[in-house]
Amino acid sequence: MTNIKESANFIWSIADLLRGDYKQSDYGKVILPLTVLRRLDCVLENTKADVLKKFSQVKTMSIQNLDPILNKSAGYNFHNKSLFDFNKLIADPNNIASNLRNYINGFSEDAREIIEQFEFDNQITKLDDANLLFMVLKRFQEVDLHPERISSMEMGYMFEELIRKFAEISNETAGEHFTPREVIRLMVNLLFMNDRAILTQKGIVKTIFDCCAGTGGMLSVAEEYLAELNPDARLEVFGQELNPESYAICKSDMLIKGQNPSNVAKGNSLKRKDDTKLKGDQFVNHKFDYLITNPPFGVKWGKVEKEVKEEHEELGHGGRYGAGLPSVSDGSFLFLMNLMSKMKPKNEGGSRLAIVFNGSPLFSGSPSSKKNESSIRQWIIENDLLEAVIALPNQLFYNTGISTYIWIISNHKSAERKGKVQLVNAIDFYKKMSKSLGDKRNELSDKHIKEITELYGNFKENKYCKIFDNEDFGYAKVTVERPLKEHGKVVTDRNGNTKPDSSLRDTENIPLKEDITSYMKREVLPYVPDAWVDENKTNIGYEINFTKYFYEYKPLRSLEEIRADILALEEQTDGLIKEVIA
Repeated sequence: MTNIKESANFIWSIADLLRGDYKQSDYGKVILPLTVLRRLDCVLENTKADVLKKFSQVKTMSIQNLDPILNKSAGYNFHNKSLFDFNKLIADPNNIASNLRNYINGFSEDAREIIEQFEFDNQITKLDDANLLFMVLKRFQEVDLHPERISSMEMGYMFEELIRKFAEISNETAGEHFTPREVIRLMVNLLFMNDRAILTQKGIVKTIFDCCAGTGGMLSVAEEYLAELNPDARLEVFGQELNPESYAICKSDMLIKGQNPSNVAKGNSLKRKDDTKLKGDQFVNHKFDYLITNPPFGVKWGKVEKEVKEEHEELGHGGRYGAGLPSVSDGSFLFLMNLMSKMKPKNEGGSRLAIVFNGSPLFSGSPSSKKNESSIRQWIIENDLLEAVIALPNQLFYNTGISTYIWIISNHKSAERKGKVQLVNAIDFYKKMSKSLGDKRNELSDKHIKEITELYGNFKENKYCKIFDNEDFGYAKVTVERPLKEHGKVVTDRNGNTKPDSSLRDTENIPLKEDITSYMKREVLPYVPDAWVDENKTNIGYEINFTKYFYEYKPLRSLEEIRADILALEEQTDGLIKEVIA
């Protein structure tokens, strides 16, 4: 960890050179791409001479695509055939801008595209005009980002630390870019837990997808976890990300680790695929073994509203959003439905999914004829797809202190979990951080992660774990009518049916396990004997009231205790008043 902190602090200190010529909020436009560039430079350092030698041998041959040949010499899925590297760039200060452009153009296509995402060419001009380019590059040449010194996992931490710092000084939300690693570790534990027997098989290959990949943290932790569990296993990672800088960082990480760079796509995953503009969902009809994401909390989806509604209406369950549409103020469920459309069918082994939500998806939306959040929950639960919900401690995330929950979705539940939903209340499993990071004041220790994972895995009821039938979360929202009366007489229509009085209309939420008639006899008719249920208006809803299930009654303090506290306070204030007067 020392390496990461030292390197991150050193890189951060380079931003001081930009003071005056750059606004603080723009520091990231220089520092982030150069950090990626320096990392790529260090990675290729040991084989650079081999690549140049091979290039001189084959460049005159009539080979259409040299990339695979040069990649092999480099030992990675990318290479650089320019004569320059960071050491040679700073050896020629007078031609630094043109040489740097030559160096960047020397990268193979996938790596070059990463730098292009940062629109870095504009910064080369600006830095050169301000006589800063050489000084900044010289400082980057001094930082060693070689993989033997800083692993991919550590590099991920470093990028996150840099993004967080830049976001802080420009008042942006760093939390949009990444999830605390300990939360990812827990999610990956939960995701893989029931599959340990499968994942430890020799030569096993599995796939995982994140539709809000950010800088790739979730994919990296999942890959690391499986490597620890089974060095012979391979996890192929796939991701999509909207933010160009985060996408570039994610893709560079995948390149260095030998993953297929085309597995990481840029674009808004909620939109429909548009081949002409390479936008929208780039993984239509792809199916994955595991799916994981932390979508932005409470994000408005007005920008994609037209396309999402069209897909919902035209394709129904043949598309991604057949179950319903959430309110435009919170698109959380859209990300979940997008991922669920990419689960493998049960007969092909099925899939498991972990997603982080705030509290809203547990209860928002009211049952109605219009498909909304309630109907999405209904579809998930009635299809026996919700395996567990884990309540996390608050203040775990960088950009929000609110309560968060991990939902585990599976279409191949174990026999004991069929028809059941497990709720785990882990809100007290945390330790205070010595120093806050944004809104993040709490963290999960390794011990907490282990305990929460075991609570989930043991599947036994206790103080922190409750197990319910799917039906327990469902209820019928019934409309209770009362007769319309005029001059004390009940008004009827032509057919002799009693007309309802809309001003006296009410609704009752009746648990699905309860008989509606029995409920009415017990709870309603003793108080309003002329009431009846209009069955045509009955709607089914589902909600998960976490607080209710884990509520602990705390007796009120006695009057004697309260009186003693008041008297003690009076004595204190009396003493203070005397001091002030004196």
